[in-house]
Amino acid sequence: MSLARLTALYAAFAVAATAANLLAQRAVLMLGDGAGVFALAVFAGTGVGLVLKYALDKRWIFADRSTGVAAHGRRFGLYTAMGIVTTAIFWGTETAFWLIWGTDPMREVGAVLGLAVGYVVKYQLDRRFVFDAAPRRAAPA
Repeated sequence: MSLARLTALYAAFAVAATAANLLAQRAVLMLGDGAGVFALAVFAGTGVGLVLKYALDKRWIFADRSTGVAAHGRRFGLYTAMGIVTTAIFWGTETAFWLIWGTDPMREVGAVLGLAVGYVVKYQLDRRFVFDAAPRRAAPA
């Protein structure tokens, strides 16, 4: 796979996971207002985005064909661990935008910005630590 195609796929998957994340957040935010609902929305959105992105990255970006509960459990556990740092980037940026501007549109701008930076960092971590046994491919630009 060419670098251009890999980069396009990775970006498309990041957009899909971001959209799924934000849709899940909006669904939870319909439950009400306040810090508790906001925290639940961010957590739910992160979970939805994480599972979708893992499935897409495993198959299409890192060509990982491993099967079985042990292999999936190990990889998903490592994938999630690498996501802790990138989730902090995402949550911190989204929360900062929400606290500064106090509007949903600006919260979502912060979410998109935080996710974009987080995904660039996450690719590098996943390539090095999670899918290290999978065939290597060129890094997205």
